[in-house]
Amino acid sequence: MKLTIVAATGGIGHQLLRQAIAAGHDVTTIVRNPDKLPRELATQVRTVTANLATADPAALEPAIAGTDAVLSGLGPRPGKDPGVASRGTHAIMAAMRATGVRRIVVVSAAPIGTVPSPGYPTPPKHDPGDGFLMRHLLSSLTKAALRKRYADLALTEHLLADSGLDWTVVRPPRLTQGPLTGTYRTAYGRNLRRGLSVSRADVAHLMLRVLDQPETIKQVIGIAN
Repeated sequence: MKLTIVAATGGIGHQLLRQAIAAGHDVTTIVRNPDKLPRELATQVRTVTANLATADPAALEPAIAGTDAVLSGLGPRPGKDPGVASRGTHAIMAAMRATGVRRIVVVSAAPIGTVPSPGYPTPPKHDPGDGFLMRHLLSSLTKAALRKRYADLALTEHLLADSGLDWTVVRPPRLTQGPLTGTYRTAYGRNLRRGLSVSRADVAHLMLRVLDQPETIKQVIGIAN
């Protein structure tokens, strides 16, 4: 399969890149700094350099034309690039429409189902999958600390839902550097009870796995170990 991986130097993007190459996929990456790609991987992929915070969709078209799917690990970083996820995803989707590519898988975050967005101004106070601790303590604290980052991701999800493309959103809780297990839990449209963390490697594994699962199109999927 021909794949385009966005933000391949990030934590999840790096795992996507390693796993996609290991599975024999034909990979093109979109990165801001190609020097951050591991040398042993950089020689096995094509790379397009672009700053997704300010990207012109036309500059992304060479990386997207002819691909079977786009996988995006793009997300806001603490104190940097406010709005990068929504702006970058908007540019990616424009390039996809221009080149006739339809399939996109994007990583978001577990709390986003309770964060307002333009298309979802009054979300529920609690996610149906959250347990007592998450509902009454951790969720409120986390959203207060990461309000701008979550607003960016909520807008990203809104743009995808309104795009007409074949999208899937994966919502992990706290990300870890743990190994690939392949034994994570998933749920459609909600978080996982007692699902407090998941490894970046397992998130990448799910993002690749859903490409062979048409039933995941236009779905939000919760994941946790």
